[in-house]
Parts: sequence; C-alpha cells; structure tokens
Amino acid sequence: MMRKSILNKGKFITFEGIDGCGKSTQVRMLVDKLQQFDLNVVTVREPGGTRISESIREILLYRDTHELGERTEALLMTASRAQVTKEVIDPALEEGQWVVADRYADSTLAYQGGGRNITIDWLEKLNQFATYETVPDLTFYIDVLPNIGKERQNSRLDRIEQAGLEFQERARNIYLKLAERYSERFIVIDGHKDIESIHHNIWKELEKRLLEK
Repeated sequence: MMRKSILNKGKFITFEGIDGCGKSTQVRMLVDKLQQFDLNVVTVREPGGTRISESIREILLYRDTHELGERTEALLMTASRAQVTKEVIDPALEEGQWVVADRYADSTLAYQGGGRNITIDWLEKLNQFATYETVPDLTFYIDVLPNIGKERQNSRLDRIEQAGLEFQERARNIYLKLAERYSERFIVIDGHKDIESIHHNIWKELEKRLLEK
C-alpha cells in the first residue's frame, strides 16, 4: 500500500520503448491505478501535449514529410518537448501533481541518436536545454524485440514507424545502454509478457522505488 506521506509530493514518471512495445497501454493502466489513490495525475505524450506541441507532432508523424532531415527532426522533437515541459510538466510538478509521460528526453537519444545516427553527446546537450534540465524520477523502459513490436503494430504506420526494423534495433540498443548508464531511475520491464503481468511488475517497481524509506 502506498504511504500517505508520498501522496502530496509530485513525481515525474516516463515510459520509453521502441514502437509496438505496449507502453501507451501501460501508461493508461498506471494512471488509472494512481488515480485510485486520489492523486492528481497529469498525462502527456511526446511529441505533443500542448497546442503548439501537437502541431509539431503533425509535422513529425502524420504529414507527408519524408524529406524531413535528421537534424530538423531532432530539433522539432526537442522543440515540442521544450513547450510541454514549460507549459505542462514543470508547473504540474511545482504544484505537487504527478506527471506520467508517454516518452520524454530518452526517446530523442534512442530514436534520433541511435535510429538516425546523430551524435549522442550533442543530443544530450540539446535535451538539457529543451527540458530546462528536468529529469524523470522514474523511467519504465518496456523492452521488446523489434520484430515483436512490428507484429503488434497496426497497418497505418506513422512516418517514424515506417523507418523499419534496423532503425528500431538501433534505437533499442541505445535504450539498453541508457538503462545501464542511468540505472538509478531506469527500470527495464520485459514487454513480451501479458499486459496484466507487465502492469503488475511496473506497479511493484514503482512502490519499491518511490515510497519513502
């Protein structure tokens, strides 16, 4: 059972993983669980989460913009992140609310760094600028093999999902390296299990990591 002493303290939880890993489903399930404790939970997705950020999402994912350059993609991703951080995430945390994000800064390192082969060190500096150095309290990385993720996707793939299995494999490799590097906040969850088992493991880790000692 979650202690009452933690309920009034804002926490920032992010979900990461390659396409088709099931993180969006787990975001919804965790938010429902947290709300059972009468927590005020704010949910955001990336790219998106504000009027401006959703407009950027349209360019990045849904428009016929296959000529979009790698650096342009990275800059747009972090521009969306800067807006949602300033407008939604940081104000909510300051008010003691919980924020659950479907992707955040680690996605840029995995997708634009690993997937697009942009220098990780440069992207990390860009992320620091875009996030106002806001760092998640806990990051759940749901790990699946790229071919499994592909099988789970519907037939209407967005622009980035269309990049293929090798792209997803490069992104996954970066995620695994990030999990080792930032082990104090990264939790690797086996995404090959059934939905309820994954949710149970996430909740168990959240209680263990975020409850006050």
